[in-house]
This record gives sequence, structure tokens and C-alpha cells, in this order.
Amino acid sequence: MKIVVTVKQVPDPNLNLTLEADNSISREKEVVLDPGDECGVEEALQLKEAHGGEVVLVSMGPERSKDAIRKGLSMGADRGVLISDPQLAGADALLTARVLAAAIKAEEPDLVICSTESYDGSTGMVPPMLAELLGLPQLTFAKKVEVNGSSVKVNRQTSDGYQVVEASTPALITVTAGIAEPRYASLKGIMAARSKEIKQIGLGDLGVDKGQAAETIEGVVDAEARKAGAVIEDDGTAVDRIVQVLAEAKVL
Repeated sequence: MKIVVTVKQVPDPNLNLTLEADNSISREKEVVLDPGDECGVEEALQLKEAHGGEVVLVSMGPERSKDAIRKGLSMGADRGVLISDPQLAGADALLTARVLAAAIKAEEPDLVICSTESYDGSTGMVPPMLAELLGLPQLTFAKKVEVNGSSVKVNRQTSDGYQVVEASTPALITVTAGIAEPRYASLKGIMAARSKEIKQIGLGDLGVDKGQAAETIEGVVDAEARKAGAVIEDDGTAVDRIVQVLAEAKVL
């Protein structure tokens, strides 16, 4: 079984995001493998250990994104593919999906695993677009994944529990951050990652036309500060007061 995991290098979540003069996210600070993608790599490795096969990491970004790929390789992934091209600077979600789809299609995977959304963008738009471009069924918000022959079944997280959904492979899965605890890379894994292949390609290698697909941030607005709530002390009439407040808010 061949599993492709999309990975991305993002600013360290432990540091506050800062903006450049053009309102884009500053990427000059510490950068790491997206924590959600790290969970996706772990899930892929567990599936590989159970069923055999190969785990391939695919990323789009500047050349230093190899560091994020190398992190996944040190965990146990087999090889990586980096799409890096100056023309991709400022790529919007659709162009990102088109580029990733072209690279993934060449791999002919049985499963594609993506994190539900990236830490820095948080749009959640790329995985559904990717599934559509690849013509694959998509199983989203997976908190558990089971592969049985040519089918894959996931527990799909919902607001009040989970759904059990199933599809035939090849398929695309988006995983939630809590699906698996990422393993620590061993010294042996770190050393082995240095010799694992990371193939670097550009737009010309994929035959993808950039077109006009780019986005700019026009403005950034701070979230409004939340107002302090009312404190109701229980003097024997608290329940009546709470019911009155809920009725005034038309909750009851």
C-alpha cells in the first residue's frame, strides 16, 4: 500500500504570529512541521506497519521546506517530494491544490492523508479541492482509520460524537489533530533521514500553469474583546434570575 501524506512547514505554534508590512504572515521566525501534518505522518506510519507499503511525503514551499519533510522522514517515512518554484509565491488554495494534485497523481497512491487544516492558514480548503481534482472519495475529520483490503473505514468526528463512514481505495482522508500521538524520532531515524530521497521539482515538471491564481491580504482586523459576563450570586433566587436572563435572550 502506498500512502501519500501532504506536509507543510509553518511558523512555530508556540510563538505568536507576526505580520509583514504587506499583512502576510512572517515566516522569518522558527518554522516547524505543521503539528496536524505530524499526526497525519504518524497515522500513515501506523498503517504501513500494519499493512506494509510505502509512505511518501509531498510538500509545496520554499527550499527550506525540506526541513519539514526531513522531520517526517526521521519519524519513518520513506521519501519526500518538494514542489518549489518562485512562481508559487502567494499561491491561493486552488493553485496549491492543483500543484499538489499533479505531484500526487504521479505517485498513484492508495491513500492520501491530509491534516484537516493547516496551522497558519486554517482555511481547510485544500484537502476537499485536492480530492475533487484527483477524483477520489474523501473521508473527512477522521479520528480513527481502518484499512481492509481495498476499502477504508474511518470514525468521522462530529460535534456530538462520530459517524462511521467507508469508501473504496484509492481515497483521501483528512485527520484531526488527536488521531495519533506523533512518535519521537530516534537517533537512528534522524541519521537514516539524511540519506533518504527528497525529490525537488518545479511547475515546469508538473505541467501546471500558474495563471492568475494568487492572493493578497487586503487588511487585518483584530477580534473584538469579549465583554465580561454577568455574575449571578445564589441568594435563593438564582434559578429564577437565570431563567429570566435566558428568556430575555430568547434561548427559552
